[in-house]
Amino acid sequence: MTKVFLHILIFLTLTIITQIGGLIYLTTLLVFKKQNKLKKGILFLGLYLLCSYFLIPKIAPLFGRVKIQDTANISSHSIITKLFNRNYVTADLYNTIENISIEISKKHPGIKIIYLDANFPFINKFPLLPHLSHNDGKKIDLSFIYEDSEQKISNLKPSRSGYGIFVEPVNHEINQTEICKKSNYWQYDFTKYLTFGKTHDNLSFSTKATSELINIIANNKLVTKIFIEPHLKNRMKLINSKIRFHGCGAVRHDDHIHFQIN
Repeated sequence: MTKVFLHILIFLTLTIITQIGGLIYLTTLLVFKKQNKLKKGILFLGLYLLCSYFLIPKIAPLFGRVKIQDTANISSHSIITKLFNRNYVTADLYNTIENISIEISKKHPGIKIIYLDANFPFINKFPLLPHLSHNDGKKIDLSFIYEDSEQKISNLKPSRSGYGIFVEPVNHEINQTEICKKSNYWQYDFTKYLTFGKTHDNLSFSTKATSELINIIANNKLVTKIFIEPHLKNRMKLINSKIRFHGCGAVRHDDHIHFQIN
């Protein structure tokens, strides 16, 4: 019973974090059941990488999703995003990301769109945890733009995962985190535990460059919603009606930009 429970737990965990990992794990157990644990582990990793990098990108378009490709203007922040198949979007969102990346590169040559979590390759309504809405290929998170100690903007980020290092409100600004947590939304800032470590301590939030990026996103006709924290919307003097508060039931958005299309 313990062995069966362990297999079930591994299957569920791999399915939750990668969508396809559980199925590949189950296939490995059934097809290679006579192999020892080490060989099964190696075979699982080989099959998983083969599927993730070669097979899934060819099948995903049948489900209305395409893989985001790293280009001169677009890059994932972490290899984990690609390794866990969290880098799929609809063709319309992909084209939108490309157009936004071209616009920001015109303003700031060399600066890329750095994306975080997008969506899984298959099945609408399949949750991409811990996100509430990344389940239809039409949502994506982008990193803020940061600058170094000499106020030069950079593609570098202060968090290994891209999440969890917040641009905190100052004294005169709305502290939405405090408001939400006082209303018993305990999860509101839990992403502070998901940084996977801090890097580049010399970086600071670029108000100007990030506001330019958000305005480019907001001016795109296909974009319907953009989520950031209220204090940052006010700080950057953003007035577009697409830019809104996401609600206390989500997590705080002063470490990234969420946007979506219809």
